[in-house]
Amino acid sequence: MSDTDMPPLTKAPEMYVHYCEEEGRTEWSGWGNSPSPAVTTRWWCFAHFPHRSYEQEQALRRMIEAAERGNIIQ
Repeated sequence: MSDTDMPPLTKAPEMYVHYCEEEGRTEWSGWGNSPSPAVTTRWWCFAHFPHRSYEQEQALRRMIEAAERGNIIQ
């Protein structure tokens, strides 16, 4: 099937926005976790994601330290 055989998009796709599970946070969250398809996925921002690896934890620590010094890391 090619793109020319497909019907045109008639409505815009819906975007799902997830917010951090941490109390009082309003940041967009891209880190979701669910133990099984039967359990609703919970979402966190990177700073509060409870399942970070050691490398991710170190990267977050460097980012926080740089922010405290006034440096910006992208």
